[in-house]
Amino acid sequence: MSDIETRRAFSDGIRIMLPLLPGAVPFGMIAGVVASDAGLDALAGIGQSVVIFAGAAQLASTQLIADVASALVVIFTGLIINLRFAMYSAALAPHFAALPRGRRWLAAYLMTDQAYALSAMRYASEPGMTLSSKFAYYMGGASVMWIVWVGATAAGYFLGNRVPPSWSLDFFIPLSFLALVVPNIRDRANASAALTGGTVAVAGWSLPFNMGLFLAALTGIAAGYLVERFTSARERK
Repeated sequence: MSDIETRRAFSDGIRIMLPLLPGAVPFGMIAGVVASDAGLDALAGIGQSVVIFAGAAQLASTQLIADVASALVVIFTGLIINLRFAMYSAALAPHFAALPRGRRWLAAYLMTDQAYALSAMRYASEPGMTLSSKFAYYMGGASVMWIVWVGATAAGYFLGNRVPPSWSLDFFIPLSFLALVVPNIRDRANASAALTGGTVAVAGWSLPFNMGLFLAALTGIAAGYLVERFTSARERK
């Protein structure tokens, strides 16, 4: 693959990610504000965006640290919340299996809901993409998301409580995820997965350690799988 094609794929990844960045900015600022309110210094408050780089897990971990929870509880909570990334990794593994180990680790570190969703859609729509173009496309979107996230966290940390609560910045978080999910609902299996997962997530919002999110992911996958099998069986008859 030529350098021009590689740069083009990288630029495409950035371009496709741009509409989703406004939804990440308020989320990152909230993470920074929460870190500031929890009493973390700038190195810890902003550094967690570099080390953890996972919005929901950062918010939960920061709150637990502020509540003087044990390190085991903080780590376990973060792992539970981020279990969905194991599913993302399994989905992208066939595309990145031939990459050197260092690049696979970098892709894993930079993985976000947005980077996974956009890459999975692109790979499905263009099955002829080469390994180099797939990685360049993924890195374009994932790297710009990382830069914006860390910058937004820093801005939120230093602004602190200057952001008025009436702005309701947290409202942008579900909007960002909806922008990713809705375009992918193209058949009954996807619709069943989205409806089931969303219903369980709302019903289980009060469960400890964000278990409602984990259960929503499992039930959504199960519903989509069962509907897809049922549909395939009917078509074979």
